Amino acid sequence: MSDSFAHSGGHLLVDHLQAVARMAADFSQAFDATQPTEPTRRWAYLAGLWHDLGKYRPGFQRYVQLSDNPDAHIEGKVGGRKKTHSAAGALWAMEQLPKPYGNVLAYLIAGHHSGLDDWDGGLKERLASEDAQLELKDALAAYPPANILGLGDFTPDLRLIPGGADGFALWARMLFSCLVDADFLDTEAHFDKDKPARRSGFPTLTQMRQAFDAHMAALPVAATPVNTLRADVLRQCRTKAALPAGFFSLTVPTGGGKTLSSLAFALEHAQTHGKRRVIYAIPYTSIIEQTADVFRNVFKSLGDEVLIEHHSQADAADRDETARSRLACENWDAPLVVTTNVQLFESLFAAKTSRCRKLHNLVNSVIVLDEAQQLPPAFLQPILDVLNLLVKHYGVSVVLCTATQPALSTTTYFDASKNLRGLENVREIIDDPDALFDALKRVTVTLPPDWNTPTAWADIAAQLSAEDCVLVIVNTRKAARELQRLMPSDTLHLSALMCGAHRKDVIAHIKERLIAKREGRDPNPLRVVSTQLVEAGVDIDFPVVYRALAGLDSIAQAAGRCNREGRMNGKGRVVVFVPPERPPLGHLRKGADACISTLHGQAHDPLARSLFDRYFREFYHSVDLDSHGIAAKLKVVQGTLAVQFASAAKAFHLIDDEEQASVVVRYAQQHDEIEKLLGILAAEGPQRWLMRKLQRYTVSIPKRMADKMLAQGSLTLPMPGLYVQVDAENLYDPVLGLKPDDDVYNPGGFAI
Repeated sequence: MSDSFAHSGGHLLVDHLQAVARMAADFSQAFDATQPTEPTRRWAYLAGLWHDLGKYRPGFQRYVQLSDNPDAHIEGKVGGRKKTHSAAGALWAMEQLPKPYGNVLAYLIAGHHSGLDDWDGGLKERLASEDAQLELKDALAAYPPANILGLGDFTPDLRLIPGGADGFALWARMLFSCLVDADFLDTEAHFDKDKPARRSGFPTLTQMRQAFDAHMAALPVAATPVNTLRADVLRQCRTKAALPAGFFSLTVPTGGGKTLSSLAFALEHAQTHGKRRVIYAIPYTSIIEQTADVFRNVFKSLGDEVLIEHHSQADAADRDETARSRLACENWDAPLVVTTNVQLFESLFAAKTSRCRKLHNLVNSVIVLDEAQQLPPAFLQPILDVLNLLVKHYGVSVVLCTATQPALSTTTYFDASKNLRGLENVREIIDDPDALFDALKRVTVTLPPDWNTPTAWADIAAQLSAEDCVLVIVNTRKAARELQRLMPSDTLHLSALMCGAHRKDVIAHIKERLIAKREGRDPNPLRVVSTQLVEAGVDIDFPVVYRALAGLDSIAQAAGRCNREGRMNGKGRVVVFVPPERPPLGHLRKGADACISTLHGQAHDPLARSLFDRYFREFYHSVDLDSHGIAAKLKVVQGTLAVQFASAAKAFHLIDDEEQASVVVRYAQQHDEIEKLLGILAAEGPQRWLMRKLQRYTVSIPKRMADKMLAQGSLTLPMPGLYVQVDAENLYDPVLGLKPDDDVYNPGGFAI
């Protein structure tokens, strides 16, 4: 039917199907350079060709042609009746291909709006229904063109799947990504012919590498021993970038310049090996904007938009010049992406179209995992599995970047009796990490005399109060508040119960005072009580740091805030103490226990690099590295190709299980700005740029607590999912941040 339409506005269905087929096939071309690409291209091509076969149904054609809604093609319920078009192509694929090969395309086509489904208990039953069978019958009765229905000379062979049976689930999600992105892009081009041009215009990786070199060459650097070592780290990263693609570790002490050096390696490696993009993943949303700003400063000669910053607080903005970045966030089609571990790994295990859409753009990329020791233990095994597949079969290079390298190799930490699988052939970029650590050793560490005897908060407060310039890091928000109450009134405080704008202001104030004290301009004591949010990416430099008992990696990160620049005549002082309360149950407790086991009886340097092998071995042995059974859910059943895509995606959530709520607080220093934004929200409703700006003034607390405060009248709920502090309520302390009710002092105490 030449007059059948894919969308309102005269978009011919045959044109759409052929365009999506070609685009999906092109997207898949980069898959598995070690295997013939044509079979993968044919899978993707047929998925695109048949994905909207159900739109040939006369009823669907009447609906689309009468509608002026650009979303009229999306499956859903209209007028009380369910409107679908994805079952026909799925069933056609199952008829045209021998069993069970058609099931591959059935997953992709049936899920191209609703997402990948489980086979058993989901897709199999849906496609067996009378409605699905009728959809195919009606579509075929409309006589689609023969060149749409034809299989061609395609002979499916699942033996060519990258990674075999172990790689099937990722391969299917990659194909799904090609289909979904192609469908989105062709539909987008129909409704807005100028939109594809707005997606283009990012600088090339070659231009970015040249700009990076120019920036580093022009950077004024003081001739200090630390800067000399940083320069050597940078040199080694540039030199080792010529090594063949694969796994790399970059083991550099905190303060050794690993952020810019790892970017240098990634850009040089991408240039040398023809990689398409660099993806820089960071564990904490709280520091991602800082890293993105550092990178923007490096590339400022190339203009305002040189990267995309994709995380929960950077979905969009209200400036015209960000349109390209907003669009690129949808599918990561940009040369440099700065994102979070949550965004990266939840996308790799996702089932929904919006999350899966970007996956094919991970192919032939360089992924830098900053603070690699922060990979979540409960999901570590499926994460390592997918990283192995990406490196071995999809042209990806991975850099594990940290001061406390877990070295996740198969032979180091993984127990064959548990069938645990580590990373393969991880190569260290630094020639002699031990020598580098020795050269950058800037602190001495004092351990508690008795690991079983806690020190009261009052005693800790007395010790801290005797110091002129000191940072203390504790494990929970509750502990930070308890200690803060015992400290002198001018003590500063940092925790995630302060909104982002508040924390940023306090950190800037701390940095200014540290400079003033070094220059002899500030005679007043500077004391800071903080949770572990300062342990990664916060560039502060204290002469003395106290750290409550935690994992050995956390203690090392805390030590990185002490004498960071090596400016002291002697070494900085790090004091580890046993707090009155043990760390919360779970991974924090197990990390602390592994730390005690590792350091017990240790007479030499507690932060010696060799100790981290023992620590991580002990820690990983104590936890279930696939506690949600993700690997089992993604294991393919050979006879039917059954996979639990939806169940695995639902189980793979890196954020704590307890549902969180965002509360907009009344931070006094930004009162006018907050009132202005809330006024726009009340008058115009939620807009993506507006929600991003409000994120700077939000605090996350458990939803049960937010609902309790809502019932008490302390909060309002102007829109689902966003709570606002009542203006008349004095719930936001200028030092401590949000003051929920006594539930804040629960046994877990809120980590961070």
